[in-house]
Amino acid sequence: MASNRHLGRIIALQTLYEVDFRLSCEDKDVKLDEVYARNLGRYEKTVKDKAFVKRLVYGVHKKRDALDKLIQPIAPEWPLSQIARIDLGILRLALYELTEMDDVAPPKVVINEAVELAKAFGSDNSSRFINGVLGTAYRTLISQEEKKK
Repeated sequence: MASNRHLGRIIALQTLYEVDFRLSCEDKDVKLDEVYARNLGRYEKTVKDKAFVKRLVYGVHKKRDALDKLIQPIAPEWPLSQIARIDLGILRLALYELTEMDDVAPPKVVINEAVELAKAFGSDNSSRFINGVLGTAYRTLISQEEKKK
């Protein structure tokens, strides 16, 4: 199931990236449902945990602004507009999973998955950047929440 979730994260990232890119180009015809259905359809027979992918895609899309507000203070030297679009997408995806889906995978697995996505889809420095930001997020945001429980 773990490798299946990795593929699910890739589908979610691709979907969110495409929607974000098209919205930034002022494409008024872009529809999350259509992009999601097309991307998931490519792997229909391979992806077993479709509910996981759907929860990621729609959750990140809905909470995008809140996730961006989490990112900015933990990466203050990088205004959101200067973070590569793919890196920002990976950060949003991982932060959503860490904060809203903590029942699915342990934090270290989520961070490792994000680093792997950065290696596959980002630039040469993306994986280090993603690891640093998510490590800080885990130490400051997530571990504080766990202490409250």
